[in-house]
Amino acid sequence: MFDPHPFHHAQLAHLTRRHFLSKCTSGLGALWLATASGRAWGGLQRDAGRPLAPLAPQFAATAKRVIYLHMAGSPSQHELFDYKPELEKLNGKECPKEYLEGRQFAFIQGVPKMLGPQFPFKQHGQSGAWVSDRLPHFTSVVDDVCFIKSMHTDQFNHGPAQLLVHTGSQNLGAPAIGAWATYGLGSDNQNLPGFIVLTSGGKNPDAGKSVWGAGYLPSVYQGVQCRSEGEPVLYLADPPGITRPLRRRALDSLERLNRQIAADVGDPETLTRIAQYEMAYRMQMDASDAFDLKQEPAAIHQAYATQPGRESFANNCLLARRLAERGVRYIQLFHWGWDSHGDSQGNALNGGFTDRCREVDQPMSALLKDLKQRGLLDDTLVVWGGEFGRTPMLENRGGNDNPFVGRDHNPGAFTLWLAGGGVKPGMTHGASDPIGYQALVDKVSLHDLHATMLHLMGFDHTQLTFPAQGAPQRLSNITKPATRVVREILA
Repeated sequence: MFDPHPFHHAQLAHLTRRHFLSKCTSGLGALWLATASGRAWGGLQRDAGRPLAPLAPQFAATAKRVIYLHMAGSPSQHELFDYKPELEKLNGKECPKEYLEGRQFAFIQGVPKMLGPQFPFKQHGQSGAWVSDRLPHFTSVVDDVCFIKSMHTDQFNHGPAQLLVHTGSQNLGAPAIGAWATYGLGSDNQNLPGFIVLTSGGKNPDAGKSVWGAGYLPSVYQGVQCRSEGEPVLYLADPPGITRPLRRRALDSLERLNRQIAADVGDPETLTRIAQYEMAYRMQMDASDAFDLKQEPAAIHQAYATQPGRESFANNCLLARRLAERGVRYIQLFHWGWDSHGDSQGNALNGGFTDRCREVDQPMSALLKDLKQRGLLDDTLVVWGGEFGRTPMLENRGGNDNPFVGRDHNPGAFTLWLAGGGVKPGMTHGASDPIGYQALVDKVSLHDLHATMLHLMGFDHTQLTFPAQGAPQRLSNITKPATRVVREILA
């Protein structure tokens, strides 16, 4: 039937929702009224109009901020930190059947050959940490680092594994750690996002932008991807002919309209939208200053090996320090290109892997030294790692040795390191088996890592929750009751 009033149904739906939210005294109506008045979101006292206002943690925190350095694709622990003399002895021999039975691989088929470490190892520092010759600069900071060599995961494909690392779930829709951190603590700088993401290596992670999403948390807590070259955020600057006072007037008018919609319809995301518009306005001044690497002296550029005008991991490490100084709560770096299968020169341990090591070695070492020299390392937690490990076997895609030297995905064991923020320096926690195949001693899951990170930021991981999907959801996963804080690594 022809409807002479094309907007009738939309208006009726709007009025019905408004009537329900304003008249209902229980259920969703009460939930909205509680949220709108600034009542707790999941137990936190939050002003919906100032969602990034700083909040005190549940208890004294040792880490005020986090810098997470993710090597997307997963670097081989066998060529960097987890030296295994036994694996060296097995090099070139057929893999024993007990290492293959019941195992699932991404590409290995049939019976592969064992593959010993491809580069020489030495012990360094007073801690005697084993590091290969691929990271010569990093050897100078090993006494500031805590290695965890017993990390493990249950995901062996990149996308789900990266989601699990950063959101606590292999499925889409869960908030990233940075979103939880800014939800729980807010930000010390109201003119910059509380959660900033920087990428390098030419591609985003396999899991895409979901690894810095807000999931079921209000969207104001999602990561903001910035660039290390050009404008930090696209379209942040005013277009030609638009002055700052004119933009202020436009935002004021838009805010009045959004507040009216929020009052009528009751969608908390409308208030989030207001906060994001205001953040973008304030960022026009502060972001340009924070991302201006030209302000740094020549000695700093030399220390980090920065490449002004180019997207690079080195630039991003220096930007991470500048953002940490300015009170950004969570700074996430992704460096792509570590998937060393050996199916091409770029994906070979004796090819692209060496290039990736060269790209990150000096900058990440300089970052630790710079933070320490400025007195920031004590309350800045730095985390480095991939999404899983690599096999002790040579990859043989299709049952034939790959044309170059490489290793398949291995969820059973990988190495991750942390520094600063209340973590014991100069130590190694846990161990893998004699060939670096499975975590064996003091095993640490990704949920354990998340619980430990939240503890360092001043939260009981079981108490930082948000109501969603009919339960009080949390980063450390409500289905994993055995999750624990790794207290052995706490200073």
